[in-house]
Amino acid sequence: MNYIQSILLGFIEGITEFFPISSTGHMIVAASIMGILKNRITNFFLVSVQFGSILSIVFLYGKKIFYKKIDFYIKIFLASFPVGILGLIFYKKINILLNQPFIVYLSLIIGGIIILKCENFYKKNFYKERNKITYYRAFIIGLFQCISLIPGISRSATTITAGLLQKIDRKDSIEFSFFLSIPVISFATLKKLLDYKIIQSEYLYKDLKLLLLGNIVSFVTSITAIKYLMKYLKKNDFNLFGYYRIIIGFLLMIIHYYYNI
Repeated sequence: MNYIQSILLGFIEGITEFFPISSTGHMIVAASIMGILKNRITNFFLVSVQFGSILSIVFLYGKKIFYKKIDFYIKIFLASFPVGILGLIFYKKINILLNQPFIVYLSLIIGGIIILKCENFYKKNFYKERNKITYYRAFIIGLFQCISLIPGISRSATTITAGLLQKIDRKDSIEFSFFLSIPVISFATLKKLLDYKIIQSEYLYKDLKLLLLGNIVSFVTSITAIKYLMKYLKKNDFNLFGYYRIIIGFLLMIIHYYYNI
């Protein structure tokens, strides 16, 4: 991996992290096209570069995060717990999936169909009932989030749609998904760091520069993406993202068939 590739992946991460289209999936595809998917640092980079994105959440929503009542943090814990446990149990298998672009293509299509179905359900039922995020509903969101361990599914997509299916207000579902990313991605980055043993790497200096550069780019682009997403969703729904996932998934399958990317 070189610095240009680090910038490109950081940009892709920042733009896609909080959209329900799978940032990891897009980075896997990009890394595969660049021919670096199976490089020594790439597997670690694909996870750690997300840290820049969650810092953008702290930057934009700091007051909402640090001045909440204790029940907010309990809900975040309940929603984080399932994916943390399953992530540790299936850690090695998940790493193998990170090197399988075809899984991403299939996940994009399936996820797109689910988003469209959830939006249809939400529109039919939202005005009949509007629920708050309780401990139980937070835990259900956490269970849905476990599905995002499969590359291409999207953590944002699973958590937001879990909120919509429970008739939780769209804005509340999105913000909860944002806040939930902080412990989940922080934990994943720390686990990757310990696994990678970067402090013992002979490429320490270059690795750190690549990671720092990618995270700076993802931080800046995430801020822009979040602001655009919240503005877009004031007047629109998630259907566009559902259609995008399905179309891009089939296109990538065709390209994969002919060019083995």
